[in-house]
Amino acid sequence: MSAPLPSLDAAEFPDAETFRAQVMTAGKPVVLRGAVADWPMVAAGRSAADLSAFLQSRDAGRAAEMFVGPAAIAGRYHYGEGEGGFNFTRETLPYRAAIDRILATAGQEGRPTLYVGSLSIDQYLPGLLADHRLALVPAGVAPRIWLGHAASVACHYDLFDNVACVVAGRRRFTLYPPDAIGDLYVGPIDHTLAGQPISLADGSAPGDPLYPRFEQARERAITVELAAGDALYLPKLWWHRVEALDPYNLLVNFWWDGFASGPDQPQAAMLLAMIALAERPPAERAAWRAWFDHYVFRPDGHPLAHLPAERHGLLGPLRPVNYGRLRALVMRLLRG
Repeated sequence: MSAPLPSLDAAEFPDAETFRAQVMTAGKPVVLRGAVADWPMVAAGRSAADLSAFLQSRDAGRAAEMFVGPAAIAGRYHYGEGEGGFNFTRETLPYRAAIDRILATAGQEGRPTLYVGSLSIDQYLPGLLADHRLALVPAGVAPRIWLGHAASVACHYDLFDNVACVVAGRRRFTLYPPDAIGDLYVGPIDHTLAGQPISLADGSAPGDPLYPRFEQARERAITVELAAGDALYLPKLWWHRVEALDPYNLLVNFWWDGFASGPDQPQAAMLLAMIALAERPPAERAAWRAWFDHYVFRPDGHPLAHLPAERHGLLGPLRPVNYGRLRALVMRLLRG
């Protein structure tokens, strides 16, 4: 088990740029104890009845998709023999009805587990954001809301930086660093539970012969438990299993790319590289790896550090002009 995560005071970061410079650039998760303890929704969340009334009073009347898991899975949403190859079903219903069903049945033995996640607060609970801001998140980042019973969301990663704020109940996060990917036995990228591939090995018993390399990842796992009012900063590509520990649980999260130079995402580059490189001979892949290191990952610094900056051309700073020039070149190459 790795060392515990550092805990920081959210008040130390009066704006998003300070948080970006002092925390995000390190690429490591941090706990923000009490970061949202003053949110009105946290106060309402101490009672299922109060939370239901609070949310329904702001409901915009939209429909939502709810995960419904049979009692036998005990809230562990995963692959299975059921519809679509999963151990749960999906049901579309008014969000107001989902709130009522989740909170009215919380903690009841022998009942299905219910879960509604990743809903835009702006669309589903308009006006709520005004009283539920976080200074260290850039203005304009739209938060999302997750409500459900005690449950476990399979270990996955996100493509964006994430601040996850626990509003009601307790949450346990089990984290693995991005470079543990080879030891996690990741499932398909095009048949997923809710968007991102998941680790098939996470949660397996020690010594499981199906996943021998997972023992290396198990030793690196970081587990942290958050109470209502706490938050967790999780950099993109960090693997995380999320367990909601109480009969009802609510989380609000903020996703954004803290280091984007434009609209293009790194995953698109990876998928294109899979097409262009993945099935070439090992020697050629090794050669291209050296090129990627030199020009993209730059472990030895800028590839034209031996020349004056004014001679860097396309390898100069992306802004203000090179981003557009490089993108135009890429698009011409893709068009053949």
